[in-house]
Amino acid sequence: MTDLDILKTELIAQVDAAADPAALEAIRVAALGKSGQISELLKSLGKMSPEDRREKGPAINGLRDAVAERIAQRKAAMEAAELDRRLAAETIDLSLPAPPRRKGSVHPTMQVMDEMVAIFAEMGFSVAEGPDIETDFNNFTALNFPPKHPAREMHDTFFMAPDANGERKVLRTHTSPVQVRVMRQLNEKVPAWVASGQEPPIRVVVPGRTYRCDSDAPPTPMFHQMEGLVIDRAIHMGHLKWTLDTFISRFFETEGVVSRFRPHHFPFTEPSAEMDVQCDRSGGDIRIGTGTDWLEVVGCGMVHPNVLRHCGLDPDVWQGFAFGFGVDRLAMLKYGMPDLRDMFAGDVRWLSHYGFSPFAMPNPATGLS
Repeated sequence: MTDLDILKTELIAQVDAAADPAALEAIRVAALGKSGQISELLKSLGKMSPEDRREKGPAINGLRDAVAERIAQRKAAMEAAELDRRLAAETIDLSLPAPPRRKGSVHPTMQVMDEMVAIFAEMGFSVAEGPDIETDFNNFTALNFPPKHPAREMHDTFFMAPDANGERKVLRTHTSPVQVRVMRQLNEKVPAWVASGQEPPIRVVVPGRTYRCDSDAPPTPMFHQMEGLVIDRAIHMGHLKWTLDTFISRFFETEGVVSRFRPHHFPFTEPSAEMDVQCDRSGGDIRIGTGTDWLEVVGCGMVHPNVLRHCGLDPDVWQGFAFGFGVDRLAMLKYGMPDLRDMFAGDVRWLSHYGFSPFAMPNPATGLS
């Protein structure tokens, strides 16, 4: 047996004994690499005489081809074995139950709030936000609440413990304090997300949580509101009516909205009104835009001159209107939810029925819901 035959036997034995691809690659480099054993033999051909080259050249090339072929075969066998192992490990038992679907969804309140913001944004409004814990001035005084107004009492409002200065802050009873923050020009440091003073003209909507400790035991002490504020020159009730009629028509996706305004009283608006829309109550559902019944949907009015003065605006120059919707109630009206309390119960079954896909963002152009 020649030296080439011995080398071939040794290399093939090493290839067959390789335990993994890394070991096989090491053998390939040692044999066929730039400085490998067979590569060195091929380099030596140039130094041989023509007779020796004719004799040993085919033998060395044959050795190279045989070892390379054996390495390729061994590599293919290893890859096939690895594939079989993975297929066996990743086998799916089709008789097993399917994995549970993710149950997360967008709460109807948040969906409706997004729908409302989308509509008002198209009408030129921006969003303003503020803290849930407010000062007595922003929540009551600046909004023209008299000192002895019932809303300032413990049976209507959640009061915080007095601070070092003796001031009692409150859990805001409406989102109107954010309107005050928008109208007042103050040099106070607030977080970036909290609304700060703006120069008129102003067009904002204010979504958020509100809290009331009503003595008549409401379904929940916390609910959601969205208020709107417009401040500009020569603003009148006609602008208010058009804004609300347009919103109701787009929100309920109907063209035939018939509305009426009934006189009402709010401390922060004068004149004040409640807006009713025509509806049909027959059949157990309430359908907006048809029928002969009436349903109150929003409180509104012209901003009271005292509110403008408290916020540093001259009521002889600037006028405005404000309105406030109950977001949870609008959700019930639009999507047929029979009980407000279910919206705060945290029942996954209820949410799976009334919840919305997080990927279906409301858009007036492509559809709100």
